[in-house]
Amino acid sequence: MPQTRLAIETHGQGLYEFTRHAADFVARHKPDEGLLTVFVRHTSCSLCIQENADPDVKRDLAAFFSRLVPRATDPQMAYLVHRLEGPDDMPAHIKSALTQTSIGIPVASGRLMLGTWQGIYLFEHRDQPHRREIVLHLSA
Repeated sequence: MPQTRLAIETHGQGLYEFTRHAADFVARHKPDEGLLTVFVRHTSCSLCIQENADPDVKRDLAAFFSRLVPRATDPQMAYLVHRLEGPDDMPAHIKSALTQTSIGIPVASGRLMLGTWQGIYLFEHRDQPHRREIVLHLSA
């Protein structure tokens, strides 16, 4: 069962597409069919499959999550206790809990079964740059 790790350098909050890396990994192993499991090894970012044609989708998603879960300095977030790593820390954990840290994508004829406009994204919830590690695991 092939497995690899990807490192993604982020530059603050936002969505970082890595579809090509995942597709290349699957193509190297040429399975007739299977499942690609994508897992992020962090608690303040997440994964999502989203449209990759219009960049406004990424901007709107980031804006929505910022409104849904504001920084800890926002008065409505005064109840938060965990603030050790800054005002974006606990909100990042909440956003991660609301989304997902693992995604399963079917594989057929050696290719990801993503739709035409679907891309795989790391969703960074922290303000500062980070090096995020993603595990790709292919099972047949």
